[in-house]
Amino acid sequence: MFTLTAAKRAQHISAAEAASLVTSGMWLDYGLCIGQPDVFDKALGARAHEVRGVKIRSCLSLRPRAYHEPDPNGEHILSLSWHFSGYDRRQHDAGRCNYIPLNLGEWPDLYRRFIAPPDIAILKCCPKDAHGFYNFSAAASYLRALVERAKIVIVEINEALPYCHGTNNGVHESEVDFLIDGDGLPPVELPNPAATDVDRKIANLIAAEVSDGACLQIGIGGMPNAVCGSLKDAGLKDLGVSTEMMVDGLMELTQAGIVTNARKQSDPGKSVYTFAAGSRKLYQFIDCNPYLAIRSVDETNLPHNVARNHQVVAVNSTGQMDLQGQAASESAGHRHFTGTGGQLHFVRGAYQSEGGKAFLCMPSTYDKDKSGVRKSRVVLDLPPGTTVTTPRTDVMYVVTEYGMVNLKGKSVAERAQAMISIAHPGFREGLERDARDKGLIPRGF
Repeated sequence: MFTLTAAKRAQHISAAEAASLVTSGMWLDYGLCIGQPDVFDKALGARAHEVRGVKIRSCLSLRPRAYHEPDPNGEHILSLSWHFSGYDRRQHDAGRCNYIPLNLGEWPDLYRRFIAPPDIAILKCCPKDAHGFYNFSAAASYLRALVERAKIVIVEINEALPYCHGTNNGVHESEVDFLIDGDGLPPVELPNPAATDVDRKIANLIAAEVSDGACLQIGIGGMPNAVCGSLKDAGLKDLGVSTEMMVDGLMELTQAGIVTNARKQSDPGKSVYTFAAGSRKLYQFIDCNPYLAIRSVDETNLPHNVARNHQVVAVNSTGQMDLQGQAASESAGHRHFTGTGGQLHFVRGAYQSEGGKAFLCMPSTYDKDKSGVRKSRVVLDLPPGTTVTTPRTDVMYVVTEYGMVNLKGKSVAERAQAMISIAHPGFREGLERDARDKGLIPRGF
């Protein structure tokens, strides 16, 4: 818990002056999502050629970073990401970004125990409130731990950010070294892709497993958001929310009166989250909303905290699964797409929750390339180099448009048969043959 210290006066400087503090070899932290600095970033980009070996940690970049433009090979400034956005993925493919593996629930602890104090933390925050705090807006996650450890803290003030109520969601003026004025632009919106027919089929299967009073965690992406649409039509009541990411679908369930949080054991009456990204309507919804509570990510994601609520329903996407139930949600071979995020912790937390259920969902197929060659997402073996996000021992429900299976308590042979049953029909015979050839399914099955 933050303790007030004797106040110091932060120096108000220009973005160019702030960027001039960066010297070769430094480690910087930009924060995440809508809390990443923009004015400072442009100023740093203007002098990127003057430094070498600077490394910047960030997460889910929603705007292009100016320091990448004059530095095509990342030799002057290299970005390191805790979780890739589409932009981060493209920078990774170009060699200008590297991934930092973690379960997001451990994020604050990494800074407090394992990461050397960052040289400079630069965070975009709301204007100072009456108590001397610069609110982190919708980007709490690990920022308290970051500002406690950083050698220099710079706040970029932006009055257009939503103000988010919650514990430890701000930096006190006594902790800030420098202030710079932001550009006043509204936070970047994260588009919500339209649900496909496959998304809706999967969402309907999951919605049928949800009961009144369930507590929701909805992951990032179009498919988990489609689940919110199905829940809205399912006639449910008194749902709760304790999630990592606040998304538009959860906002819509709340506005429809389906989310009330009335039956939650932890934070009854409030929807709890650790960051938000979505539409302008979502940012308006979370702004000064007393029925929402933003928390640090260890409070929202660590399994024992997840399990404090009963009937936790965790819904997350995955990219590919093998016949034993290993879920690869972040890479294909050595090409990295996203990150571990909170998936594993919520799968485990939902299992520990009284009456909880964890769902991993995916379309049964994907098109490999522009030629439109269809490939199965249910495979005998994951491609070499592919990262396993959720181990087979943790996986509970798996859902495709062809059905739902529960792998808990099943043998390897039973798992293989279950996974084959929800694969695209065009691949089932081949998967069955391969599974028997490799001994996953013995003759007795």
